[in-house]
Amino acid sequence: MDKIAVLIPCYNEEKTIAKVVKDAREAIPEAVIYVYNNNSNDRTVELAREAGAVVRNEYMQGKGNVIRRMFREVEAECYIMVDGDDTYPMEYAREMADQVLLHGADMVVGDRLSSTYFTENKRPFHNFGNSIVRSSINRLFHCDIKDIMTGYRAFSYGFVKTFPVLSTGFEIETEMTIHAVYNNMQIENVIVDYRDRPEGSESKLNTFSDGFKVLHTIMKLYRDYKPFGFFGLCAVILTILAVVLFVPILITYIETGLVDRFPTLFVCGFIGLAALQSLFAGLILSNMALKNRRDFEYRLTLVTRRVREQ
Repeated sequence: MDKIAVLIPCYNEEKTIAKVVKDAREAIPEAVIYVYNNNSNDRTVELAREAGAVVRNEYMQGKGNVIRRMFREVEAECYIMVDGDDTYPMEYAREMADQVLLHGADMVVGDRLSSTYFTENKRPFHNFGNSIVRSSINRLFHCDIKDIMTGYRAFSYGFVKTFPVLSTGFEIETEMTIHAVYNNMQIENVIVDYRDRPEGSESKLNTFSDGFKVLHTIMKLYRDYKPFGFFGLCAVILTILAVVLFVPILITYIETGLVDRFPTLFVCGFIGLAALQSLFAGLILSNMALKNRRDFEYRLTLVTRRVREQ
């Protein structure tokens, strides 16, 4: 088992990958540096090997697929994950690793948004999207994470081996954050500088399509992790809709003693039943989520014991 493993997911990063590997080696000389190639068609693999990295491949396209492969294959006490585009300075890696190895952190967030991100990043919709995602998750999950979508993180062995990777693309960072928050893992924050990509290096993140995927992931995980809140909200909305449709019928009945809109009355009744079903679904799924959380704590204990024995 490695002491520290640096994980670099890569897709067509020939302009920057050699520098990222070199900087990682200088920042943490004892670390093993893994570059996971995701079907690059440039010189990424060749340059990574020349720089001294261990190069492996993931043939299913998408960052989430790459991270699933990395987390399955690499065994280490501490993992540093960083993008291969040279936007994150590696000099912060030692501090992040110490948070895991010396202070027991499960996940360390390399916080760009508290430093230079909004001035360095030249894509304004990315800035807006990061702010929306951060505020949405902090409000829905009652937390205070400074940077949700950063690609610069450190993880413990326990986090990596118990994290169920479900996303296939760039929404993976959101999934990691919510998983750590929901399971009450120790999350630390390290403010890091951010620099924009060098000229000629292109981002693979599509502002709108990937942004919608992230928002969909947030709602899906909120439904899975906090079902009573999700289905309770659905029940409230349905109840309000039923009341709005029913009030005119009730007023007409009080004034005339007649019900002249039976179809609307039937619709109100079905909407009311749907609201009731949603409420009970939330209660049942909430108990199931609690059981899943207890099972997760047991699995985490077993994984933690395994790394201590090794």
